Amino acid sequence: MSRTRTALLAAMALVAGATGTALAAVPGDVGAAAVPCTVDYKVQNQWDTGFTASVTVTNHGAAKSSWAVKWSYAGNQKITSGWNAKLTQSGTAVTAANESYNGTLATGGSTSFGFQGTYSGTNAVPATFTLDGVTCNVDSGGPTDPPDPTDPPPQGARVDNPYVGAKVYVNPEWSANAAAEPGGSRIANQPTGVWMDRTAAINGANGKMGLRAHLDEALRQKGSGELVFQVVIYNLPGRDCAALASNGELGPTEIDKYKTQYIDPIAAILSDPKYASLRIVTTVEIDSLPNLVTNVSPRATATPNCDVMKANGNYVKGVGYALNKLGDVPNVYNYVDAGHHGWLGWDDNFGASAEVFKQAATAEGATVADVHGFIANTANYSALKEDHFSVDQTVAGKSVRESKWVSWNRYVDELSYAKALREKLVSLGFDSKIGMLIDTSRNGWGGTARPTGPGATTSVDTYVDGGRYDRRFNTGNWCNQKGAGLGERPKAAPEPGIDAYVWMKPPGESDGSSKAIDNDEGKGFDRMCDPTYTGNPRNDNNMSGALPDAPVSGHWFSAQFQELMRNAYPPLS
Repeated sequence: MSRTRTALLAAMALVAGATGTALAAVPGDVGAAAVPCTVDYKVQNQWDTGFTASVTVTNHGAAKSSWAVKWSYAGNQKITSGWNAKLTQSGTAVTAANESYNGTLATGGSTSFGFQGTYSGTNAVPATFTLDGVTCNVDSGGPTDPPDPTDPPPQGARVDNPYVGAKVYVNPEWSANAAAEPGGSRIANQPTGVWMDRTAAINGANGKMGLRAHLDEALRQKGSGELVFQVVIYNLPGRDCAALASNGELGPTEIDKYKTQYIDPIAAILSDPKYASLRIVTTVEIDSLPNLVTNVSPRATATPNCDVMKANGNYVKGVGYALNKLGDVPNVYNYVDAGHHGWLGWDDNFGASAEVFKQAATAEGATVADVHGFIANTANYSALKEDHFSVDQTVAGKSVRESKWVSWNRYVDELSYAKALREKLVSLGFDSKIGMLIDTSRNGWGGTARPTGPGATTSVDTYVDGGRYDRRFNTGNWCNQKGAGLGERPKAAPEPGIDAYVWMKPPGESDGSSKAIDNDEGKGFDRMCDPTYTGNPRNDNNMSGALPDAPVSGHWFSAQFQELMRNAYPPLS
């Protein structure tokens, strides 16, 4: 090597050392020197005992079909969880290898991953990184000293209740539909959930916004404050084995597709450092786990499809995998679907369902720490609180529990059910700080038919039926219910143990079609959506109570929207 070249490289190293950047040269003339790769390591958030970091690696060499980035810490940092890479640590040495879905790394291409870790003392950025054994240029940033412990939590760090002190995302597509309805502008600014009800929804299907488009809009709405973004994870194999209207695109055995083509891409998007400042609330797989208790043999309500899903374990595996992958993202708050009181409130359903929730929360690498809470009444109609009767009362010589409506259930409304379920789940090992969400989007039951007091005491049935707000024929009725109204508006921390009232189901979106309608979304026709249907054992053979002329689930249903506004409670002004 010539004296001139040696001096030039030494000068480059001095400049790099002054800026915290180390350059790697390749053999050959000075003019041919090149950096084979660049690593951008940033500490996103840091507190007194832990931190989150993002790593972006850019490949300047030949295209790769797999990759591994390695580094070593100078201190006692320990990685506890990660996303978008398979992270392993031995002592101070760390290896981050590609996942199955992001192994391709083109020339000039970049890939990103992130992780959460612990430390004490200082949290220095590693000095050297390699990509497949070749040393990379390093660009680092982020905080390196612990903050004052009296400071508020850093932006993006998990908080006890994500809804407190935060706005909630208003879906512009739903808002436009609502505003286009006569009188709809009164609620068009309310926050609702964004449903990922099939794989195509991730990138946007049929001209609708995809997940990234929604998240970008959420950043715009967020401004300089805090914002909650609500997303429904809803695409399990053999989805909703007891209700054809909400069947999905994946067959009962397609668990690998669920993992690699659905959950992994969602996790990759949610873990993008661009969205680290959002509080992302997931509602994980409604209408799944409870079916493994209530609709399997030898019960009279059993269905062959639910027996299949219990036997193959793919509901438990799928929910566990989703909790594990999404729970690794530091700003994601997982809330698991917990049915509703009219489904799981009976003695033989309540405890058994809680046990299944625990089973799923500890499957496929998940732990109870991946569960921030549970959500009740998602897309359902159960009243928030029944004021005019309780299970402790006796009328005309009979307990209220003996009434046809209550039918020996221990709970008559969602608030009492949610609080009791929370206590049960904590007793099974879930964190004592878990919070509950209650979907109040369609459980107001207002309008002129709303009772103002209890019914006559001539019999327990007249007493309960005359006083109940919920006017369904049976609590098992779930499809486009006639007479329903908007419920409590979304609200943070309305009751102890309740993180929020939410509108996770967007009001005005159909539960299912009134008759068979061909579609490319995997959604079938369920007789419970047919207003002429006389019922089955799951609703005690009552009429369905469904509105006529409904479109397939998820599609806009103007008549339902108008009914919900008309019967809103609290009333709309």
